[in-house]
Amino acid sequence: MPRPRHESSEEMLRLLSSIDIHSSVAVYVQIENHVQFAIASSALSAGDQLPSVRELSERLDVNPNTVAKAYRDLEVMGLLYTRRGMGVFINKGIEGRCREDCRKRIIGRLYEVSAEAKAAGMTDAEINSIVKKSIGTKATPYSPIPNTLLALAKKKR
Repeated sequence: MPRPRHESSEEMLRLLSSIDIHSSVAVYVQIENHVQFAIASSALSAGDQLPSVRELSERLDVNPNTVAKAYRDLEVMGLLYTRRGMGVFINKGIEGRCREDCRKRIIGRLYEVSAEAKAAGMTDAEINSIVKKSIGTKATPYSPIPNTLLALAKKKR
């Protein structure tokens, strides 16, 4: 059963609190990814209502067109639907596909990063150490890299 509008909107606003307008990743892409991550992790489920374009743009201090583009893209992907005069909602039956798509994308990025690290001369132990320390942080997507991790770049073998 879908959660009341207030509860799902508040959950989405909480999840989107880590949007970083200074990130190299476009804000609309960050919004799209956060919605996908929330569906994949079951933080949002079928029938949950997202915040209005105006509400979210004001909260994130971004242009409403940025939020509207993210919502449009997510609707084209089949993850959202709009009910005129009612709002934007999570579509039914997309959780499994969303989980699989997120996992594939993340595995692909991890593979590329580990290959780059090896090509740069990092050892398996160094890579594993960095991954373990990264997992140990309370990081959210697109948040700045903690100084404790940045300090590892200066370590010499």
